[in-house]
Amino acid sequence: MKVKHTRRFLFLKKQVVAGLVLFLAGFTASAQEVIDLYPGTIPNAKVFQGANKGNLEAGGLVRRVVKPSLEVYLPAKENASGAAVIICPGGSYKVIVFQGEGVATAKEFAKNGVAAFVLKYRLPNDTILTDKKIGPLQDAQQAIKLVRENAAKYGIDANKVGIVGFSAGGHLAATAATHFAKPLIPNPKNTNLRPDFQVVVYPVISMQEGLTHADSRSNLLGKNPAKETVDLFSNELQVTANTPPTYITHAADDKLVDVDNSIAYFQKLRNQSVEVEMHIYPKGGHGFIFKQKDWIEPLFLWMKKNNWINNN
Repeated sequence: MKVKHTRRFLFLKKQVVAGLVLFLAGFTASAQEVIDLYPGTIPNAKVFQGANKGNLEAGGLVRRVVKPSLEVYLPAKENASGAAVIICPGGSYKVIVFQGEGVATAKEFAKNGVAAFVLKYRLPNDTILTDKKIGPLQDAQQAIKLVRENAAKYGIDANKVGIVGFSAGGHLAATAATHFAKPLIPNPKNTNLRPDFQVVVYPVISMQEGLTHADSRSNLLGKNPAKETVDLFSNELQVTANTPPTYITHAADDKLVDVDNSIAYFQKLRNQSVEVEMHIYPKGGHGFIFKQKDWIEPLFLWMKKNNWINNN
């Protein structure tokens, strides 16, 4: 297991370096604003003292989040489509690849007329969360709630708010898209927590043995989760006819997160008559977005065809 974690760490370092190259070469706008996700009491949080009060991040990776937030990237007004996305970077539910998968992607969305909000969500950890299983989902729900309730401020159509996730962040995005009927946060205005669309990129979807990514599962659910918990967080089992329209992309040769996660999700969505489009590349491995920079072009075409962004 130690060797496996070491390989994952080295892989993440490569992701960050590649992501920073893309970051510097691409759209150069910086975040217009950083929003505290919870202006008041943070639900499900334990009380801390001393050094544990702050987030822990360096080198484009976030390793601990005590104060979750949204980093805002808005398009130029003349280019704004009214659509918005909340971006959930991955990292096995152990770290967040914030710059490489989050910020770099947000800039591409903003350049193409989509307001982007990068989510710095709480990583599941028993020392900071009362129930670590639901912490990330609470933050995703709160992000959707905040973006919708502030749609006018950001020039957004409240009916065009989607969620995007990579790897374990893809699991979080898919969880938000399949568990929206049960709010895990205070929601006095009864704001709609259902994303209008979901985009999952080399996602962890299932928590089932033999299909899941083992580190993501153990980090989120613990070493020996009950079958009911495994089933609940296996998002292919939670699909209904009301699950949002979906875009899936993955590489067939992914050695870290099996492409069967995406295939199983596609099948369940299709069987429930949910509109779903899937792009599987024959090669690229996990994190292929860092090598294949045009990966996002079919996604924008899908968004145009579905009228999430302007078709011009």
